[in-house]
Amino acid sequence: MADTWADAAQMHPTRDGRRILMYSTTWCGDCRRAKRVFAALGVEYTEINIEENAVAAELVMRLNDGMRSVPTILFPDGSMLVEPSSVALEAKLTPLLRK
Repeated sequence: MADTWADAAQMHPTRDGRRILMYSTTWCGDCRRAKRVFAALGVEYTEINIEENAVAAELVMRLNDGMRSVPTILFPDGSMLVEPSSVALEAKLTPLLRK
């Protein structure tokens, strides 16, 4: 996963190292649901549309065994969620709210 974060940091050098990265598409229902979870909890994140960014699309495919699975969400602790349920995403985000 370390290479993944290095790749992500190179692709998006403006991110502050603490921000969550969510790779998405405009048509993805799971992406819209994840955005609602982020908004409801007030958690900031950086969204990268893989339809508009070929390098990001390649990264998502590398992380997901050749699949363009979205949302693919990378966290500053090096963990990743792919197409998480609302419950799984909330469980991951809730401890971050306490920091």
